[in-house]
Amino acid sequence: MPGDATSAADDIRPRVFAGFPVSSWAFALRVLLAMLLALYVSFWLELESPSSAAVTVAILALPTRAQGMEKAGYRLLATAIGVIASIAIAGTFSQTGALLPAVLGIWVGLCVYVAGMLDGNRAYAAALSCITVALIAIQQIDSPLQVFPTGVARGAAIAIGVLAVALVNEVLAAPDYHPVLASRLETLHRRVTEFAQRAVRGEASSATAAADMLRDVAALHPEIASLVTESISGPARTAAARSAIVGLVSELAHARTLAALPAASATSRDDRNPDASGLIAICRTHLRDQIIRRNADVRDSLEALRAGNHPLRQWRAPLYRSPRIAAAAGVRAAIHFILIAIIFVMAGWPTTALCLSLAAVIIGLSATAPDPRAFTTLAVFAMPIACLLAGVLKYLVFNGVSEFQLLAIGLAPLVIGAALLITRPSGVLPPLGRLSLVFTLVILAPSNPQSYDPDVFLVTCLFAQLSSVLVFAAQLLLPSLSGERRIRLLLDEAHRELSRLDSGRARHLAPEEAAFRDAARIEQILTTNGATAPPPRVVAEALRCFDEAVVLRRCHAELDRLAETSLGNAVRAARAALTLRDGGAILTAAEALRQTAAQSNLSVEPVLAALVPASIVLEPWRSFAGSGQGTHP
Repeated sequence: MPGDATSAADDIRPRVFAGFPVSSWAFALRVLLAMLLALYVSFWLELESPSSAAVTVAILALPTRAQGMEKAGYRLLATAIGVIASIAIAGTFSQTGALLPAVLGIWVGLCVYVAGMLDGNRAYAAALSCITVALIAIQQIDSPLQVFPTGVARGAAIAIGVLAVALVNEVLAAPDYHPVLASRLETLHRRVTEFAQRAVRGEASSATAAADMLRDVAALHPEIASLVTESISGPARTAAARSAIVGLVSELAHARTLAALPAASATSRDDRNPDASGLIAICRTHLRDQIIRRNADVRDSLEALRAGNHPLRQWRAPLYRSPRIAAAAGVRAAIHFILIAIIFVMAGWPTTALCLSLAAVIIGLSATAPDPRAFTTLAVFAMPIACLLAGVLKYLVFNGVSEFQLLAIGLAPLVIGAALLITRPSGVLPPLGRLSLVFTLVILAPSNPQSYDPDVFLVTCLFAQLSSVLVFAAQLLLPSLSGERRIRLLLDEAHRELSRLDSGRARHLAPEEAAFRDAARIEQILTTNGATAPPPRVVAEALRCFDEAVVLRRCHAELDRLAETSLGNAVRAARAALTLRDGGAILTAAEALRQTAAQSNLSVEPVLAALVPASIVLEPWRSFAGSGQGTHP
């Protein structure tokens, strides 16, 4: 039997060649073929910027079909927006002298702000709108009449790159993404189920474990959108995955609420609340039923994701972003760009447009990274690597040749090597490999015929490296918000939302959807400092805000359902107690609701199951004197 288990494990373990799985080599081959196809078609059509097609392939180099096609769609959309913005800016401000860099800086800041309010490839599209203006309007700053032809040429090259990626992925059967996503969701489902089972058994719950699960579930939000472009069943799978992550957060929230209830022995000893034991029993039974129901909903959603069907219950998964943090990032990006522009204008260098456009590219790309300064630091290291690789290819490998076959042979090691690094699971190598590949193609600028002027190449390398260094220096001079400051802003916004909930406002979302939005805030708090976890007190405060918001929304939702019944007076009393955050008054209102409902033969178990935890979470343990015990942090 042990031997059979070992052989089975060997069969499951992926095959490795030269230190990389076979799937990584297949991915590298697809990237190479797509890039060569894009360059060949661009040369054949005699496009003005064939290198844009190759760069597009490098940017869209993602392991699965869905991820690449979603990013391709946003790249086309952002390019169109950037071309329109370039024409508008160049046509309006080309003759305004020093005002033009300021306008370009404002556009950069606006794009960074929008990127900060979005996630995933939508944030990339906002940043690309800034990059497109940099590559079109800035490089044609002295010849505004060339903005439109340059924009059309860039759009055509990008379209060819997108089509090349789509064709190669289809012909070579690039893997789908939904099996990977379904596997990750099933792993999270098992973790949440185990957490809920411990809560049902009355075991202590871990605040850190709950926060980590909320972070991991919310982190899947940007990846789910890519399923839309995967196949004809993509929209159904997207809806199923979205419902699954909302259901997971709801199940976890119910488990935490159940864990917050005091033990039956503690409530039975409370003489000041003789009805507390009965209310607790009703609440515990209802919460257990809700956990079972949510668990079944998640299971159904996962089955629908696998089968490509719409789930029985569809939820929205609203995105949470801090406007203040996004605005601060946008203002800083605008100032960084304007400072660099002032340096170039004062220096009077002839290649100012090239360096300024590259600076805008780095600023835009860094806006989509969790840590902009860390991204810029990586760009500072990637740029000389790219210059070295481009120089080796141009003057040692190609050395004056213009045949496409030799170009393909020379590019193969670079593209395959970078693609293999991109497939690494984590660490600094994947982003470094992608940046090095993109920057190498930008500096090499494959064309037909290929230029081999050493003076142009050296100047390009010099100013490319200078642009990354200047962006890094600008970010040192005016750094982004610190992790502690961003956490404080996120927690302040959570407290403000709680204040609005106390007054019965801010209920435009269903409680389950709003809980997912709050989970997205926790995900940002936990990932603000990268791999460094925030202090336990921060995690505890974030979870306390999450728990309070969950119970308040449930209370108001259930009370709204009973507002027009004969329980109107009891409902108003419960709302007043919630506003005051008076645990004893909330319990009194809950008991009044139970007695009044019994006389009217109405079912109020969901309301009681919401009010009783509210009396504990909003005013911990005051309504159960002398208990002093609990599993809730």
